[in-house]
Amino acid sequence: MNMMVSRRTMLGGLALAGGFAATSRPALALVDSGPTFPATQAFISGFVERKQLAGTLASIGRGLAAPHYVAAGATALGGSVPVDPDSLWRIYSMTKPVTGIAAMMLIDRGKLGLDQPIADLLPAFAKMQVQITPDGSLTEVRPAKTAITVRHLLTHTAGLGYSIIQKGPIKDAYTKNGLLPGKVTRLPLPGVDNAAVAPSLAEFADRLAKLPLVYEPGTRWSYSVSLDLLGRVIEVASGRPFDAFLAEEMFGPLGMTSTFFQVPASEVGRLTTNYAPFGGALVPIDPAASSIYLDKPEFPFGGAGLVSSARDFDRFLLMLAGKGAIGSTRLMSEKTAMLAMSNLIDDSVERKGTFVDGQGFGAGGRVSLPGNPGGPGIFGWGGAAGTLAFVNPLRGVRGAGYAQYIPSDTLDFQRRIGEVILQDLGAA
Repeated sequence: MNMMVSRRTMLGGLALAGGFAATSRPALALVDSGPTFPATQAFISGFVERKQLAGTLASIGRGLAAPHYVAAGATALGGSVPVDPDSLWRIYSMTKPVTGIAAMMLIDRGKLGLDQPIADLLPAFAKMQVQITPDGSLTEVRPAKTAITVRHLLTHTAGLGYSIIQKGPIKDAYTKNGLLPGKVTRLPLPGVDNAAVAPSLAEFADRLAKLPLVYEPGTRWSYSVSLDLLGRVIEVASGRPFDAFLAEEMFGPLGMTSTFFQVPASEVGRLTTNYAPFGGALVPIDPAASSIYLDKPEFPFGGAGLVSSARDFDRFLLMLAGKGAIGSTRLMSEKTAMLAMSNLIDDSVERKGTFVDGQGFGAGGRVSLPGNPGGPGIFGWGGAAGTLAFVNPLRGVRGAGYAQYIPSDTLDFQRRIGEVILQDLGAA
């Protein structure tokens, strides 16, 4: 396998990375006492024993009880620090449901409307143009027939593009204008854009509004920068910087003390290393000690910018399992929470051949529909480095899997960890 790594697999949501040679065999550990989860234990430990991953961890929860954690390996190849519930992981597109839920909080408070045109808050989006041929000419365009709404941003149906998805002139225009989904590494890797990123969310939105849409809003599910743009909508609607809103209205109340857009230097000892496959080995592309996540980002990337711990992210999942609340701490009404985790797109939206073919989509995450092998009502999303998190408030279960390898489609860790956790939950 060569080192060519596409932006799509770098930062894409469920873009489902290879073998490596490690020195020692880290032991599997059930981090806390309680029920055992044999399928999950065997699954995650296998990657470490086969020397495919440095470290893995799964969190498993039922009802509103505390989660159980199963871990194997270390935070870095050959390292002596075992992964545990407080290890820090680049969760990339698992940031999207966080941003989506933040918007739903504002909807619950009457500060936003689900079907409100975003031009009410960002006037530059009032008269958008649409490419006549998707990914074709930037000048052969027509006026959009439909206004972009908050619902469209939540569900990737706004018609916006993504530098990791699009091709041709529109991809080049996104790159030139710094409309990038985040940063991965300091290394000059083939296939990785190291172009300058727009200096602020406000500038990101202004530049985006000047480019044509790839699709007519409301007609097609297309993975995009919509959750990044939603961060700017949240800023305007709340009157606060996007990251401040998350910190004050979500992370603080939920006790999420280890979720960052910028990892503090004091916490680098908990940060895992991210790897990419090369020549049958895993090459460190973002070592913890010099991680790009130690730098202050140009702006908080609402689509792929967060680092979090399993313990922290379970607090987010627990709030969703509690239908908007943890104990006496309520972030939104039960009605709004259930709406956020429901299918917000109708059957007319084209989804064939996409990440959500045959599925629905809610507030920043995929929603399983009746007939899904795992049952209906599963809400969740994954990250480009192999992470995945989900909750099913109908069944009262939640789970997450953590690893750090890019691109994530060369191992089946991300693709299977959800079904394995559900297997154990069904048997427990």
